[in-house]
Amino acid sequence: MFELILMCPQASVEQLSDALEALDALSVSVEDADAQTDAEQALFGEPGMPPPKEGWLRSRVAALFSEKLQAQDATRLLQAQDFFRACQLIGLADVPEQDWVRLTQSQFAPVDITPEFWIVPTWHEPPMQATRVIRLDPGLAFGTGTHPTTRMCLRWIAAQAETGRVLDYGCGSGILAIGAAKFGAREVVAVDIDEAAVRATELNASANKVRLLAGLPDRAQGDFDLVLANILATPLKILAPLLCSHVGKHGSLVLAGILERQADELILAYAAHCKLRVADCEDGWILMTATL
Repeated sequence: MFELILMCPQASVEQLSDALEALDALSVSVEDADAQTDAEQALFGEPGMPPPKEGWLRSRVAALFSEKLQAQDATRLLQAQDFFRACQLIGLADVPEQDWVRLTQSQFAPVDITPEFWIVPTWHEPPMQATRVIRLDPGLAFGTGTHPTTRMCLRWIAAQAETGRVLDYGCGSGILAIGAAKFGAREVVAVDIDEAAVRATELNASANKVRLLAGLPDRAQGDFDLVLANILATPLKILAPLLCSHVGKHGSLVLAGILERQADELILAYAAHCKLRVADCEDGWILMTATL
């Protein structure tokens, strides 16, 4: 394969990326051209909030082509376009062949939630001490067990007695729903606004030999003994009335995807419904819980 490297201003990124895809690039990636320098600009945002910046001042655009001639033809055609005047050709490099599957797999090792409870990719054998295992490979949906928010939720689930009805709101890969089922929940419902996440949850549940109901948010009906939501602070605040309405009498609410500095915001947003408290923390993230 061959990698074509270009530099362009923020205003040209989308047009350049679209043109590269139309010219049969296998993939197009964009990153901050000033990364690892004093001029680096971090972009942060949350769902429901406008991004603070549309993009970086200067972007490094890399496009992969299967043949060198394709990359050269693409370069010639791009240079003839008006929008390319603000862009710059950095170079064309040969990309050595690699076992990309093995390279990807090497980045994901088994993750311990407790000494006996592990998340294990299918290409690894479970550790000897693992008595409960979730088999989960990286996919399109969020949730592989490596992020602090996921680990904290699973630790909380592992520490509880068997639960009745469980709702995983914003299920992603379904990892929390599967964890609840592994620890004896009587009924588990997993919902997400992303249909790809619903499909991933169903496949992962089948691979782990657990039963659950997965679907879009309207699948969540009635009261639950436990409501889990590992999303982000802004949607959690918006969803406060809805999530709390699904928690049954003496039921538990568990929220994650929250930074330590956002604790007071969440306590205030849920004050009319319940009394949230910080139950766990890891690497700047917190787990908040309440009993209704």
